[in-house]
Amino acid sequence: MELTVCSDELIEKVIGAAIEVHRVLGPGLLESIYERALMIELADRGIAARHQVEVPASYKGRDLGVGFRADIIVEQSLIVEVKACSEFEPIHVAQTMSYQNQLHFKRGLLINFHCRLLREGIKRISI
Repeated sequence: MELTVCSDELIEKVIGAAIEVHRVLGPGLLESIYERALMIELADRGIAARHQVEVPASYKGRDLGVGFRADIIVEQSLIVEVKACSEFEPIHVAQTMSYQNQLHFKRGLLINFHCRLLREGIKRISI
């Protein structure tokens, strides 16, 4: 199956929305708060997104009957994983990449809202 690709412009818009959320709320809150605030900011900017999206997992083309919840899927082409931790761990990157594989998305964003400057907490992930 072909990977779905989102534009650099869309990624920059999502990052801009996340920066605004961080500017208003600052660090130190729960992931769920940042996720919901980001959903509001994306909607205010006219960007279509869904949160806590159930995604079925498959193995060699077979549905496993279980799945995962993606934090945010933007315009059916970009996964955004929201974190609120002291720093990224390798498992955070691996998780995002696994989700991208299951969704057939080429690009993803990992955003950690517990940074002094949000730009330091943004990781772009391409597969």
